[in-house]
Amino acid sequence: MQNYELAYLVTPEVSEEELKGLIEKIGGFISDEQGTIDKTPFSSKRRLGYPIKKQREAFLVSMDFHLAAEKTENLKKKIESEGQILRHLLMVKRVSKKALAPQRHFIKKAPKTSEKTHEKISEPKKVELEEIDQKIEEILGE
Repeated sequence: MQNYELAYLVTPEVSEEELKGLIEKIGGFISDEQGTIDKTPFSSKRRLGYPIKKQREAFLVSMDFHLAAEKTENLKKKIESEGQILRHLLMVKRVSKKALAPQRHFIKKAPKTSEKTHEKISEPKKVELEEIDQKIEEILGE
């Protein structure tokens, strides 16, 4: 079974009760296909960016669920048969590897030591630009 997210727009002409009934009906479609709903569907009324089937507003409903991949076609056909749904989108939810990876905590490295004497190895000394210019002049004999 794969994780899916279903988002659909419902015509704004439906009442709150009819909307709840439609959400339960879509949940029933998922259950009929032996799917399980993970996240309780939520709905909100939205103003659309452009008209869809001559509607400027719609209820946006979104739900997460598990379903076998071969049963998604039947679910799509059932959703498309509903006249109150303006548009729908069924997406596969992929779990990112970053979310699954264990969190790593970086440890500050200890200073480098010599293996034989266990003494600190000194870091190379930084040289000033003026010192470099003097060395170049000495080499060139100026």
